[in-house]
Amino acid sequence: MPMASTTKIMTAICALENGNLSDIVKVHPSAVGVEGSSMYLAHGEEITLENLVYGLMLASGNDAAVAIAMHMSGSVDEFAKLMNQTANKIGAKNTSFKNPNGLDAEGHYTTAHDLALITRYGLENVNGFADIVKTYEKKMPWQGRDYDRVLQNHNKLLKLYEGCDGVKTGFTKKSGRCLVSSATHDNLGVIAVTLNAPNDWDDHTNMLDNAFQNYSAKRIITKGEYVATVSVKGGLDDKIVLVAESDLYATIKNGETADVKLSYNIPRELTAPVGFEENAGQMTVVANGFSQSINVVTKTYVPEKNDTYIDSARKIILNWIRII
Repeated sequence: MPMASTTKIMTAICALENGNLSDIVKVHPSAVGVEGSSMYLAHGEEITLENLVYGLMLASGNDAAVAIAMHMSGSVDEFAKLMNQTANKIGAKNTSFKNPNGLDAEGHYTTAHDLALITRYGLENVNGFADIVKTYEKKMPWQGRDYDRVLQNHNKLLKLYEGCDGVKTGFTKKSGRCLVSSATHDNLGVIAVTLNAPNDWDDHTNMLDNAFQNYSAKRIITKGEYVATVSVKGGLDDKIVLVAESDLYATIKNGETADVKLSYNIPRELTAPVGFEENAGQMTVVANGFSQSINVVTKTYVPEKNDTYIDSARKIILNWIRII
């Protein structure tokens, strides 16, 4: 189905992943006066890529989308290729992008499921994305004016629904009302998607409520929890402890028992010197069919065995501790 301005979720992902947010973008003439919602860019106006992404996601600027595409790829068609490549990487197999703003176009479509996958990818993996989509109001300089440009988010759920933290609205006559929402309660994040749904605010409130009433986030691993002990080659210590870098949660339906399986991708041996909290692999939890991974890090520092200065200092400290 067509998805209107929820298209801009992918536009933002591509800009944040492949662009430099501090870049100064000179607005291309093709980005001026684009039909539909706008942040009112002017030909030749200079604005940061970061502020264009805010204009894209808060004001739903169709002009911002074209300005981003022209800056990143030189044309709308080339940028659409980047969008489709990213969708394929994410696993959104039933999605096709023809433009960066979601204006009606032949062959421009997605599914609710694909749009949820794309959104989850943005929230979990793309730096800055989650902060931008939960912002309700943004002020920024407005070149050529003696006052700021003030943008307000079109997503009413940010104020209507407790815990709402995104994501994007959309509407054209062809697509109808489209909405992607996200909310978080007690470490459980939920994404809801509707396409061509006239009562989307109520629909999403009910969908999110249903999820939070029936599912919980169960902590499987705690940050700093012991994972394994591995050998160290050429170190003052011959072993080192590995711990979880962060908490790890699994989504469980209330009243059901979690079917949890853990797997590890860590080496049997590390080579000194080994840094403190150095990345040493990953552990993966599969709970009720859903998989998630976190990094495993070293708990201590192990210098090389031939580092006589550190070895001597270490012996002095240990002897001092024994005396005390």
